[in-house]
Amino acid sequence: MRKFLWSLVLLLTLISCKNDEKKKIDVSHIVTDTKVARFEVDFYNTSEETLPELKKKYPLFFPHNVDSVWINKINNTDEQELFKETQKIYSNFSPLEKQINSLFQHIKYYNPEFIEPLVVTTISNIDYNNRVLYTGDYLIISLDVYLGKDHEFYGDYPLYVKTNNTKEHIIVDVANAIVSKQIKPSVKRTFIEKMIAEGKKMYVLDMYLPNESDREKIGYAINKFAWIQANEEGVWRYFIEKDLLYSTDSKLNKRFLDIAPFSKFYLESDVETPGRVGVWIGWQIVRAFMKNNDVSLRELMQMNAEEIFKKSKYKPRK
Repeated sequence: MRKFLWSLVLLLTLISCKNDEKKKIDVSHIVTDTKVARFEVDFYNTSEETLPELKKKYPLFFPHNVDSVWINKINNTDEQELFKETQKIYSNFSPLEKQINSLFQHIKYYNPEFIEPLVVTTISNIDYNNRVLYTGDYLIISLDVYLGKDHEFYGDYPLYVKTNNTKEHIIVDVANAIVSKQIKPSVKRTFIEKMIAEGKKMYVLDMYLPNESDREKIGYAINKFAWIQANEEGVWRYFIEKDLLYSTDSKLNKRFLDIAPFSKFYLESDVETPGRVGVWIGWQIVRAFMKNNDVSLRELMQMNAEEIFKKSKYKPRK
């Protein structure tokens, strides 16, 4: 069974890679000004004497002027240990800087008005709900959330959370943070409209991150990714048979759209499923639409979900 699973994943990965070739564009001519500031390095190596200089360099990180608070934080044993662990992996940030620069080039290709934010690395006491923050001017990355899924600091964290606590997932979270700012939240109420709204975001990731795998972009563990690849048609059939497409039941969000350990079909086998299967379906619908229609990325963002659905001619793989 395990051999079959790995063979399936390999086959589907090869197919995915072949399809991804169509999305790759030449962005070498796109000029970017990517700058990275290592706040955590500067902060945990500062002293009471040099703190005023640090505050001038990073005013965003010092909302009040009680220096004793910051000195205590710098000298905190647990935080120093966390800082040292991040430096074991991220003392050299150049490879990630190159990834981020490539991302910025792709964003500017599709959005020439995009202005690169200042990239700032930090640690946040493993606040995995705020891994990456994007304000427009700043892009703040909490490196202590990306020490590797098996790191001892994540021992009590749910598996579906720490699956993405890896260096490889940083660029996906960075892109997602930017996409979430570029695409306004959907005010639509039906399940199909919500799925397609999420599918649009995922398709933008396809364009911005052509070198990343589908598994990394959706953030699934290998076995969960294999499940959705093998069961896409069954999920779609369930949505149809249960008349969910035009339902406005908000509970469907938690069942099929929100980040979760698994999706809720109310079956004994639910634990085998990945969360967010509705996002996966929405992604495939948008992909089918873009394959069958000559539409730009910007035009896609403005299009009505119902029109996308009807013109997609979506047929799940069996």
